Amino acid sequence: MGRSQRECIIDEIVNCGLVAVIRADGGEVGSAELVEICRALHRGGVRISEITLTSPGALDAIALARKELGDQCIIGVGSVLDRQSAQTAIAAGAQFVVAPTFDPAVLALAHEKDRPVIPGALTPNEILAATQAGADMVKVFPANHFGPRYFRDVMAPMPHLKLMPTGGVNLDTIPDWIAAGAQALGVGSALVRKDLIRARDWNAMTALAKQFVEQIQLARADREKQ
Repeated sequence: MGRSQRECIIDEIVNCGLVAVIRADGGEVGSAELVEICRALHRGGVRISEITLTSPGALDAIALARKELGDQCIIGVGSVLDRQSAQTAIAAGAQFVVAPTFDPAVLALAHEKDRPVIPGALTPNEILAATQAGADMVKVFPANHFGPRYFRDVMAPMPHLKLMPTGGVNLDTIPDWIAAGAQALGVGSALVRKDLIRARDWNAMTALAKQFVEQIQLARADREKQ
């Protein structure tokens, strides 16, 4: 029996090790610019992008990115708070669903459509409950308030967990998150920088993406040596 689309996408996220969280402010960019961000990140080696529903034109951007970038990138949707939002985003082409919280109805809908779900959770109880309910990976959020040490402590008695910290992830902290056991990293403003978006400096964003990819590879190599 072959692997499901859901499993293949999660494998891609783990292999890449990084989900770029694209969150634009009102009036800052349109759907075309959001696609350019995805394109710039891909040129730097970041294949996985999450376009949040809080970004203006998010659904149009997801549809346009899927059309223009095809299989080059995996495009997901973020900030999903309810089943209807998940359904609309998947209809637009979202390949995975990320949420700041855990809603069983969102998970059920996405799995029905063979899409992986990465819900948000923070406490050990919340993280385990989401995992046992079938979450494909859990987004530890907001991770910046607790840091890698907390992450390591949670994983010590539950090493089977697939966790992705979001918040507080940047070039300096990548080694600590990877060493603590992160399967992937959710990276927002440290990578998708607002000054680069305003300047439409896609080349600089590509260069920054390359730095993130290289740092993750180095951190994973160091973890393997331990």
